[in-house]
Amino acid sequence: MDGVTFRDLEPGDPGWVIQRHGELYWRDEGYDLRFEALVARLLSGFIETRTEAERAWIAADADGRRIGCVFCARDTPEDARLRMFLVEPDWRGSGLAPALLGKVVTHARQTGARRLVLWTHESHRAAGRLYARSGFRLLDQKPVVAFGQPTREQNWALDL
Repeated sequence: MDGVTFRDLEPGDPGWVIQRHGELYWRDEGYDLRFEALVARLLSGFIETRTEAERAWIAADADGRRIGCVFCARDTPEDARLRMFLVEPDWRGSGLAPALLGKVVTHARQTGARRLVLWTHESHRAAGRLYARSGFRLLDQKPVVAFGQPTREQNWALDL
């Protein structure tokens, strides 16, 4: 991944995170506008209440184009939460997703978390494979209608 940089949030990044989640999840999953609204609420809350234990990474290519993002939020001092994980389609399979996930895992450990948790849907199969390969355990799943689509909601955890 020559030329890829990882940085914290900068002006303009929040709008991009919301827009790309909305566009890609509409295209790939058929998710309606409620998904984009969820991302906007999560991101707004993250920005407004961010602590030292929380972190964001924006991945950019050699030309400075945003190509991915991931966030580490905190549910409790012991539980870190992976949020808003996205890799642009032309970067999928490049190693960018494992690199972003590694940033969150390392940060969660370094800031004293005992567990890293995440919520996703079964339809995100590539992400589920990445989580399983990285040592996450599938805690539970249940059928739901999410953002206008039938799917299975999943909760995963990684003991740190």
